[in-house]
Amino acid sequence: MARRSPVQSVHVLPSRPTVESPVTSPSEEPAWKQRAVERSIKTAKLRAAQRVQRFLDAAQAIIIEKGSTDFTVQEVVDRSRQSLRSFYLQFDGKHELLLALFEDALSRSADQIRAATASQADPLERLEVAVKLLFESSRPDPSAKRPLFTDFAPRLLVSHPSEVKVAHAPLLALLTELMEEASAAGQLRDSINAKRMAAMTMQTVMFVAQSSSDGEDGAAHPITADEVWDFCSHGFAAE
Repeated sequence: MARRSPVQSVHVLPSRPTVESPVTSPSEEPAWKQRAVERSIKTAKLRAAQRVQRFLDAAQAIIIEKGSTDFTVQEVVDRSRQSLRSFYLQFDGKHELLLALFEDALSRSADQIRAATASQADPLERLEVAVKLLFESSRPDPSAKRPLFTDFAPRLLVSHPSEVKVAHAPLLALLTELMEEASAAGQLRDSINAKRMAAMTMQTVMFVAQSSSDGEDGAAHPITADEVWDFCSHGFAAE
C-alpha cells in the first residue's frame, strides 16, 4: 500500500488593517517652513526699505545743496555709500527716485494738514483750515529751495499725469474725508459728491496757488488764502 505524503498545513496570518498615512498637499508647507520663509521675507523687506531710505536721504541732501534736481545717479550712490547695482535693484532710474521723493513730500504735507485740522471741532472749519494750508504750502516761495515742486512737478504733470495723480492721492483722500464729514453734518449742498468735489477743490487751490504771483498785478496784489476759501466754499457749502 502506497504511503500518503504528509500534508503540510499552511498557516495564513490574518491581514492587518492598513493605516493610511495623511496625504500632504504639495501646496501645504510645514508650519516651521512657513515661519522660516515669512521671517526671511520680512528681513529682506526691512533691509530693502533701509537701502531705499538711504538713497532718498542722499538725493534729498544733494538737492538741498545744489538747489536743483540737476544731479546724477552716481552722485546719489556715492553719497549713500551703496552700490550702483543696489540702486538699480530699488529704482529704474533717476526719474523714479525723484518721483519717490515727490510722493514722500506730498504724503508728509497731507499728514501735517491733517494734524492742523484736528484742533477744529466743526467739520466745515476743519475743511477751511485744510484748504488754506494747502494753498499756502503750494505757493511758490523764491526764498525756499523746493525744486521738486518748482522744477520736477510741472514737468511731471505734462509727461506723466498718471504719476501725478498717484502722488496726490494722500491729499485727495484727506480732502475727501473732510468733505464727507462736513456733508454728514449737513454743511454741504445735498447734491455734492464728496470725492469729486474734493478733487476739483484740490486742483483749483493748487493751480491758483502756483499761478497767483504771475503777472504784474499778481505780484502787486497776490490772491490770498481767504479769497481762495471764499471762492471754493461757495461751490460746495450749504446756504
